[in-house]
Amino acid sequence: MLRTITLGKYIAVQGIFVSELSDGRIAVRDGARVYEGRPVSSKTA
Repeated sequence: MLRTITLGKYIAVQGIFVSELSDGRIAVRDGARVYEGRPVSSKTA
């Protein structure tokens, strides 16, 4: 499942969901690297 996270105020990463961390952040894999950040909330129309 693809997920999008924010790493800072202006940087976002999209990748395959890896895990959910205890502090509310999630980890995603983009190729060989794993990034941890806050998930971007989805908005419904």
